[in-house]
Amino acid sequence: MYNEEVEMYLEDFKDNLNKIVDHFAGELQQIRAGRANPKIIEKIMVDYYGTMTPINQMATISVPEARMILVNMWDNSMLKATVKAIEAANLGLNPSDDGRVIRLVFPQLTEERRKELVKEMNKYTETAKVACRNARRDVLDVFKKMKKDSTITEDEMDRLDKDVQKILDDVVANIDKLSSAKEKDIMEI
Repeated sequence: MYNEEVEMYLEDFKDNLNKIVDHFAGELQQIRAGRANPKIIEKIMVDYYGTMTPINQMATISVPEARMILVNMWDNSMLKATVKAIEAANLGLNPSDDGRVIRLVFPQLTEERRKELVKEMNKYTETAKVACRNARRDVLDVFKKMKKDSTITEDEMDRLDKDVQKILDDVVANIDKLSSAKEKDIMEI
């Protein structure tokens, strides 16, 4: 349908949008929704002998119960530093350690805290949509330059504009679907 160069730009555009959606989905997983999810603490950085290291690279993280995360440190000398890092992450969790493992018990979320989490999630949603629109703008700028250089015709430009918009609409609908599913998950008691 289009020449190879245009197809290449369209594929790059789709890849960029997929990366944005993947990143957005990762951010959603880090928002706690009342039950234990190891993704919430995986990326917390701990000072590990002078190097900032994520917890998941220095411990085994498990979920023995629906509302508890168990962090089993490989090096017990890092227990106190890990507890401090979890407290500093401000997740609303109180870590307790018995000298061998760290337990994180998830309390029931209050209605107010649920609404705060939904607001935070909505910020992530809007950021993802803005990133998608920026990717659309970038690819359309390339196509406009190609039209100006007479690489593509006016009709092709109009068709590309519609195709790019359709791709963007599908991705934004997917972002909205992920967002509403997470909101339902957060607001569920």
